[in-house]
Amino acid sequence: MPVKIRLQRHGKKGKPFYWIVAADVRSKRDGKYLEKLGIYNPNTNPATIELNIDGAVQWLQNGAQPTDTAKAILSYKGALLKNHLAGGVRKGALTEEQAEAKFTAWLEEKAGKVGAKTDGLAKAQADAKAKALEAEKAANEARIAAAVPAVEEVAEEVETAEAVVDETAETTTEEAPEAKTEE
Repeated sequence: MPVKIRLQRHGKKGKPFYWIVAADVRSKRDGKYLEKLGIYNPNTNPATIELNIDGAVQWLQNGAQPTDTAKAILSYKGALLKNHLAGGVRKGALTEEQAEAKFTAWLEEKAGKVGAKTDGLAKAQADAKAKALEAEKAANEARIAAAVPAVEEVAEEVETAEAVVDETAETTTEEAPEAKTEE
């Protein structure tokens, strides 16, 4: 029975996540599978991948062929490297301890790269948030500065209007007694 290591789609429309499975070639894309090897969630940044490396290596040694995307995932997580090192142990080119040491060194280096990327993303997000906060503060200060002269102008207009009303009231009161005296 020909076996492929491939992705099985789950999730809702527009938000997929995948199971990494070993399945018969003739089964449907999301149909029956032989073994679930892990999950792959491309919606997060960086993508979340959980993989049973030993199970994947076992299927690779039994002749399972990974699809293109599954091969990239297996390579990223180190399953293909571990399979390669296991082949070297079988041939006698390496000892089990040497192969395990190479694999753990590779895993540590890879973890450092992924950690650097997540730190860089977190720093970029924090910088963007700080810039947005500064822009917001500047916009608020500009609004406040624009509102203060407008309030002062309104206050000055009210004072001048009151002065004009007072002057007109005084002139009308002064004119009224003069009119009475003439009569």
